[in-house]
Amino acid sequence: MNPHSVRDQLLYPHECFRALRHEQPVYNEQAKFWEVSTYEDVHLLVTDHELFSSDESKFTPASEAPALKSILNMDPPRHRQLRSLLSQAFTPRALAQLTPRITEITQELLDAVEKKGAMDIIDDLSYPLPIIVIAELLGVPIEDRPQFKHWSDEIVSGEYDELTGENRELVLERVRQRVRKTMDEINEYFRSIIAQRRQQPGEDIISALLAARVDGQELTEDELLGFCALLLIAGNITTTNLIGNALLCFDEHPEAMVQLQQRPQLLPSAIEEVLRYRSPVTILARFAASDFILKEQLIRRGQVVLGWSGSANHDPDHFVHPECFDITRSPNQHLSFGHGIHFCLGAPLARLEAKIALGMLLERFTRIRITHERDLEPVNSTFIYGAKHVPITFAVR
Repeated sequence: MNPHSVRDQLLYPHECFRALRHEQPVYNEQAKFWEVSTYEDVHLLVTDHELFSSDESKFTPASEAPALKSILNMDPPRHRQLRSLLSQAFTPRALAQLTPRITEITQELLDAVEKKGAMDIIDDLSYPLPIIVIAELLGVPIEDRPQFKHWSDEIVSGEYDELTGENRELVLERVRQRVRKTMDEINEYFRSIIAQRRQQPGEDIISALLAARVDGQELTEDELLGFCALLLIAGNITTTNLIGNALLCFDEHPEAMVQLQQRPQLLPSAIEEVLRYRSPVTILARFAASDFILKEQLIRRGQVVLGWSGSANHDPDHFVHPECFDITRSPNQHLSFGHGIHFCLGAPLARLEAKIALGMLLERFTRIRITHERDLEPVNSTFIYGAKHVPITFAVR
């Protein structure tokens, strides 16, 4: 996909998505990978795990194994077995137990900025909140959170403003090497934590996974490391950008913020609309499990197929007036958390954190406005959608 302006595309991609849906709904990028952009095709991609595999190791040499080995790149039956273990941390009962702590953290973060009348939603709220929560769940030192932020940024960022012309493959290779280096650092960190938990188990997810058995067998070290890295990275990126994107939406549509302050019971519906309108994750990847035809295009076994969930969420064939930001929209079957067996495991936690954080923000502060003294800088990533910083001013109620 060739953007008109990479910077504009990253923050305002919908014109590009509209062109893809209309002109090239099944698009081949220089014979390297396929892109699908309609709701129907993206839904098929993430739902039919027999047609579209998540297991890269089936189609690539062992030397090119994925940097992150987790349930994200597994197929059944192993995926089902491991997902059932981790899902216990995100049951309604488990989330109910987390609610007081998430509320306490949010209160402390807002207390720290209240007298200033200004804050950066990302730096002061939507980044530290999920990082603290996931660090406590994993049982790792919260003071290491600057390192967690660095690792997360390294995983999702890229040199995408250079992804045109003859240097494309060189740029992609640099990105791959940086991601692998970052994953090596993350794995080294968690190997040390895992070794500590083997000696001194605690009340945390890592200790629970060490004690878990699947068909009588312990989890392998690679599986343990995959869980830890996935929780650390995915556990903060989605919430960080969901809350930041909510402020972008409310700033563009101030009537929605007024409506929420008058009717806070609409907040869950508003969060779903933010997820649809400005999805924190805009792209999902699979591998063709066999040769097949999609909209008259032959897709070969092993080829990468990318589904633009951000585009699917604006498909007028599925959503009425998709370009309208409507916090009362119902139904709202967006694909921002995927669908099917790989539906985002942490979606309930991300929704809970966003509900508490946004609810408290709107309850405590009024006249909330983004300061536009400088242009917002997008997260430099092809699959994460949001702004690096969202500075706001506010008045205390």
